Order: sequence, then C-alpha cells, then structure tokens
Amino acid sequence: MLKFAANLSMMYTELPFLDRFEAAAKDGFRAGEYLFPYAHDAQELAARLNGNNLQQVLFNAPPGGTDSASIAKAWDTDGSKGTACVPGREAEFKAGVTLALTYAEALNCPRIHLMAGLIPENLGREDVQELYISNLRWAAKEAAKAGLDVLIEPINTRDIPRFFLNNQDHAHEIIGLVGAPNLKVQMDLYHCQIVEGDVAMKIRKYLPMGHVGHFQIAGVPERHEPDAGELNYPYLFNVIAEVSNQCNWQGWVGCEYRPRKGGQAGGTSAGLGWLHNAQKTLR
Repeated sequence: MLKFAANLSMMYTELPFLDRFEAAAKDGFRAGEYLFPYAHDAQELAARLNGNNLQQVLFNAPPGGTDSASIAKAWDTDGSKGTACVPGREAEFKAGVTLALTYAEALNCPRIHLMAGLIPENLGREDVQELYISNLRWAAKEAAKAGLDVLIEPINTRDIPRFFLNNQDHAHEIIGLVGAPNLKVQMDLYHCQIVEGDVAMKIRKYLPMGHVGHFQIAGVPERHEPDAGELNYPYLFNVIAEVSNQCNWQGWVGCEYRPRKGGQAGGTSAGLGWLHNAQKTLR
C-alpha cells in the first residue's frame, strides 16, 4: 500500500502552520512534509510531530539566506529558488545545508531537498552544471555522515522560469555524475507531466534503478487535488504500487497540491475523497 504524506505548506492553510499537524493527523495522515521549517524552533516542530504521531519525511534546504529572517526574505521577497547552481553563493549554499542537517536531526527526517536554483541571466545551463555537481557532491558527503539522503527535483519552467533542473533524464544524469549513493531524485509527477509527459513509463524506467527517493503529486494544470486535471492518478498509483512491490521501494508520496477549497474551514479535508478511494483500491 502506498504511503501518503500531507504537505503542510499547501494543505490546511485555513489554520496557523503549527495547528496543521493535528489537522493532518485527524484526517489519517501519518507523515508530513513542507517547504521550510526555519521560521520555527526545531524542538517545537518535533513536539507537534510526536504529539500527533506523525513522521517528518521531507523538507527543503534554505532557498537562500543563512538564518530565519534572511531565508524568509530570500523566498518571499528576492525570489530565490535555491543556490546549488548559482556562482558566488557557494558559502551560502553550504551554510544552508548545514542548517538543514541540524533541523533534520532534531526532526528525525531522513531526507532533504536541495533546490537547484535559477540559471543567471548572463549564463547558460552548461556554464553552471559543474558548480552544481560540486555543491551536490559536498552536500551528499555531509548528509551521509548523518545517514541522510539528499534529493534533487526537476521543476517545470512555466512555474519557475530559468530553473536549472527540468526533466527526469537530466536529474538521473546528474545522479550518475555526482556518484553519491545517498543522492536521489524527488520525482514530482505534476512537474513531470508539464515538462515531458509519459509519466507512467518514466516511473517504470526510473523507480527500479534505485535513485528515486520520494514522489510528489498534484493535479495538472491547476495544481489542485490529484482527482482534478489531466493525469489519471488512480492508474498511476497502481503503477507505483506495482513497481514498488517489484523493487521493494518503501518511500512516501507527498501531497504537494493546493486544495480547491484551500483557505476555507475544512477545505482540505473536504477534498480528500481521492485519498480515501486510493486507500481502498490499493489495499
């Protein structure tokens, strides 16, 4: 049976962030993910997880910045989407990874997503790839000391123009070039469909290779619940379950979508029919 994790940055947004843990647990989730933890004390987050019997399965390293205030500014004001590929921000990248590893230890979180960042306007992808590989190699080595995985995620350039990493083939090429066993791909099916399609065959190709660390889902194109839009998620869930059984993959599927009734009281819960159907079908 597939394991689904609530994305607490996008779901239950009618509630203050720290109250979303309880709401997710009441809806039957046993794990959570979110974008960033850095605005909150790690021990307070750990208490919310433990108090609601939730596992933390993923969060992002800082998109930029080195402390709570500068991280928030990097994301909300500066539009920074990671520093791994950006020349001149190597020290910032390393400081962010170090902070993320500290949070991961406190939250008992086994994996961290390292956002690639935007290709500078005056450069091309080929100009920054070696820096990206070097930064990932360093981060993977540091994470391995703590027994953690680090993830890279292809993201579509409609949502984030000039994002460095966009398709599955390139992500797996990077995995091979870095050569670290704890570097894996965060396979977001929403982004995959927008950029390249052929989603089921990409799951069948890449999941058995052992380099997919986490899935994420959302409806396409509006990024609402997975039962709305052009992707046939009941079919894709069965593909993931089938291939997982064949290769003994035991990861999580993150629900990184914006509920259609997001912001309304009970809006996230009202849209979870897709989850209840999947749990019945995949038993």
